[in-house]
Amino acid sequence: MSVAPESVLEFLHEPTPIGWQQAACEHLPELLIDHANCEKKAASNAISLIYRYVEHPHLLQKMSRLAREELRHFEQVVDAMSDQGVEYIQLSPSRYAAGLHRLINKHEPQRLVDSLICGAVVEARSCERFAALIPVLPDAIGQLYKSLLKSEARHFQDYLDLARDFARFVEKDIDIPQRIEVFLQADAELISTADTEFRFHSGVPS
Repeated sequence: MSVAPESVLEFLHEPTPIGWQQAACEHLPELLIDHANCEKKAASNAISLIYRYVEHPHLLQKMSRLAREELRHFEQVVDAMSDQGVEYIQLSPSRYAAGLHRLINKHEPQRLVDSLICGAVVEARSCERFAALIPVLPDAIGQLYKSLLKSEARHFQDYLDLARDFARFVEKDIDIPQRIEVFLQADAELISTADTEFRFHSGVPS
């Protein structure tokens, strides 16, 4: 059984519930469609940071690379959908991303640091979910998710390193461990509580 990189497992507070893992087998079309949507959103978020923070060259380089990789992942998921006969339809978003984004401070420089922490938590959870899905999904999908593990773990670490760097050199008053804890607690609650619909980052569907 494949596992997420150790740094991701140590970072997150809660593992994916077994009930969600089991539900994924029964909701393969929704899983793939929402995963594709998540990859698009991840690329969009990275590009948004590129537009908003042009004065930070290191961030621009990291986010440019990340956006390209996320779009490539999007293409791979769309290909997998085609192979599985899954039609790409509109799905409502899960409450997960909105629940985390509500925690982002509206004022700079806290907004940038919070955005990066939020990105780290989302990437870590995605990596952990890939690992949880590999042994239970059709082999072709499992192999795709196995191929995404390392890049997702790297994205998590890139976001986290950037957040810590900005807090250290740009705004020393930000309590990084405390802010990380806020987002991790929200992540744990969101994936551990029941959801009305199955999504890639949802809790167990009720």
